[in-house]
Amino acid sequence: MASPVITDECTLCGVCEIECPVEAIFEGDDHFEIDPDLCVECEGYSDTNLCIATCPSDAIVLP
Repeated sequence: MASPVITDECTLCGVCEIECPVEAIFEGDDHFEIDPDLCVECEGYSDTNLCIATCPSDAIVLP
């Protein structure tokens, strides 16, 4: 599976970065970004992708 991606709808609130259990999310130039090499899609941590579930602007989507 492909890891989630953060779209331009990101408001830089930082909630996703805080919720990521493997620290795969970081602040990019225009919005937060997800490192696909680190992302485990919360497998072993949650039944859902925590970043998607907690994003208040719905800026994180599955490709």
